[in-house]
Amino acid sequence: RSGMRVAAAPCGAPSEWGPDRELRPEPLTMAELDPVIHAQARLRITAALATLGTGESIAFPRLQELLEMTAGNLSTHLRKLEDADYVQVSKTHEGRLPITYLALTRTGRRAFEDYTESLRQLLDPA
Repeated sequence: RSGMRVAAAPCGAPSEWGPDRELRPEPLTMAELDPVIHAQARLRITAALATLGTGESIAFPRLQELLEMTAGNLSTHLRKLEDADYVQVSKTHEGRLPITYLALTRTGRRAFEDYTESLRQLLDPA
């Protein structure tokens, strides 16, 4: 997914569509941004998880603290990201305490990269 649309030259197109210019990028619209990531809370979550290295994860309470979100709100948005295969949720125990770790999946990292590139194109279509 490149995040950019191209339009073929229409019939009778002006000379700007000469042989050296077969395709012209068209500006993206807000509707073309990934709706799973685009919600403010999910964008914040995804951006925070994208700062982790590949294979790294963060504990749920730490992410909650960093983003200043309630546990319920964070859980709701994480579920949507998990359903889209953007976030991996791993539950384990440390001693007797349950702990949840969160990480971006490869799909999630790629979706975030595509999202940010699409946003750049939307803001600067030139």
